[in-house]
Amino acid sequence: MLHPQARALLRLIEERGVPPTHLLTPAQAREAYRERRFFTQPAPPEVGAVRELQAEGPAGSIPLRLYRPLGIAGDAVLPVLVYYHGGGWVIGDLDTHDTLCRELCNQSGCAVVAVDYRMGPEHRFPAAVDDAVAAARWVRGHASELQVDAGRIAVGGDSAGGNLAAVVALALRDAGEPLTFQLLIYPATDQRRGAESHRTNGQGYLLTSDTITYFHDHYIERPELDLDWRCSPLLHADHRGLPPAFVLTAGYDPLRDEGLQYAQKLTEAGVATALVNFERQIHGFILMGKAIDEANVAVQLCAAQLRRALAD
Repeated sequence: MLHPQARALLRLIEERGVPPTHLLTPAQAREAYRERRFFTQPAPPEVGAVRELQAEGPAGSIPLRLYRPLGIAGDAVLPVLVYYHGGGWVIGDLDTHDTLCRELCNQSGCAVVAVDYRMGPEHRFPAAVDDAVAAARWVRGHASELQVDAGRIAVGGDSAGGNLAAVVALALRDAGEPLTFQLLIYPATDQRRGAESHRTNGQGYLLTSDTITYFHDHYIERPELDLDWRCSPLLHADHRGLPPAFVLTAGYDPLRDEGLQYAQKLTEAGVATALVNFERQIHGFILMGKAIDEANVAVQLCAAQLRRALAD
């Protein structure tokens, strides 16, 4: 039941002999990911304003990119989504997710701050977590100058970015600095990688078990760290009191069950959580709106959830 457009994309990748990520060096994989966006992503929509920023982080400056929606007064104070890009904590940057951030910004009516956190193998766990937490705190601390509402801050991300968003929500809750909402797009939530979907979807659907292992091993140095909730937010001892969540998964994604399990854990802890599974889709599809129509529906759904959650 794989979506015909997803099947056609996978066939094209195979016919063109595109090497899988796990056979590339991190530098090669990053370049390939950046180039891929021109073939699968829609043109970046115009937004009201874009600013390049720097946040103070634990190991130096963290590059950020602030988006404000089209048609909103320049002095309006807006709710804000702090967004962490996907890419296995190894690849991805502000440019690979620029179109998605613009779409979410315009369609939700919220400001978006994209975060260029440190990645492996140059900077292994917990560098990405430390930067992700620091960036969210920096946005709150600089809300006035950014013209965003410090009382209406959401975190979000896809894949590895969904992992970081979930971890940030936990860390800030534990520190008594609660957020308003979390947007988790096919998040990685359990580094043990034992869920059934890793077996059923581990080959043939773009993100493979080999590539997941490649990302894991470039990010996490020792197997025992898989049990640290900052790697595996599913394993935190207490999920009560977290911000409401919207979890989006894909049926042919090795991470599908991790998203399902995390949504269930949140709901059982009393957190208002909605889960939507795009049954016919593959991991990463939300970035592929030029090739896969359902990606655009997924973006619209995420933006609508943001707009509702962050409304006055």
